[in-house]
Amino acid sequence: MRKTKIYRSLPYNPALCDRAKALRKAGILHEALLWLQLKSSKLNNLDFDRQKIIGNYIVDFYCAEKAVVIEVDGSSHDSKQLEDAQRDEWLRSLGLTVIRLLAKDILQNLEGVVIFLKNHPALTGTPPAEGNREM
Repeated sequence: MRKTKIYRSLPYNPALCDRAKALRKAGILHEALLWLQLKSSKLNNLDFDRQKIIGNYIVDFYCAEKAVVIEVDGSSHDSKQLEDAQRDEWLRSLGLTVIRLLAKDILQNLEGVVIFLKNHPALTGTPPAEGNREM
């Protein structure tokens, strides 16, 4: 059972189920390496999903408890900055935090990426709706 109501409250396009499943099976190296560090609550004891459908998008990784999306940008994103910015803005409008990582950083410095994520403010502490308040 999920630890949060946010998980089921997000918009969801069921037409993307087959595509999300195919992406999970594709085994893209940088995503697979990061997944090994995120799955089974290995990062800050948080539960992550891989290739989660949110609205009309499939995000690389999603943590419902912290309302965080992690996107890994490889070379396919080089010409998609505008689309990525629009996507990020839409995800933020749902109250989600978007963390973007570079595929080359995962491939060249996985340990540094994991340390960055473990210490990222969005992945530590309690979410604002559950106890923190803005000052």
